[in-house]
Amino acid sequence: MRLLKQFFTWWNGATWNTLFYTWRKGEFVGTDQLGNRYYRAKSALPESIPERRWVIYKGYSEASQVPPGWHGWMHHRVDTPPTGKEQQWSWEKPHQENLTGTVDAYHPPGSIAVGGAPQSRAPDYQAWRPQ
Repeated sequence: MRLLKQFFTWWNGATWNTLFYTWRKGEFVGTDQLGNRYYRAKSALPESIPERRWVIYKGYSEASQVPPGWHGWMHHRVDTPPTGKEQQWSWEKPHQENLTGTVDAYHPPGSIAVGGAPQSRAPDYQAWRPQ
């Protein structure tokens, strides 16, 4: 079954073509905390086109799984890939992929998406009415 998924779908991980290209031209750069693997290939015309960089996702291909440090490297914002020892500020939260559309998505209290009843209005609330 996994063999058929690799042949016919791109969203369940790398396709055969991507794996073949990675095997022939890819240089392994590193892995992030989610298990995604990052590669690069030197450009045929280094003076005009930057090196090609890509990721092979572990599992489902979802771009929001790429952490901020690796995102900067993938988009040529920085030249060196992250080492995992970058400074973490006290206000920074750990990276989390976009959960919209999944069962883990946030739903406010009373949301009909989770079967809740609508919340009643606060007693001091008055709806705006045009004049």
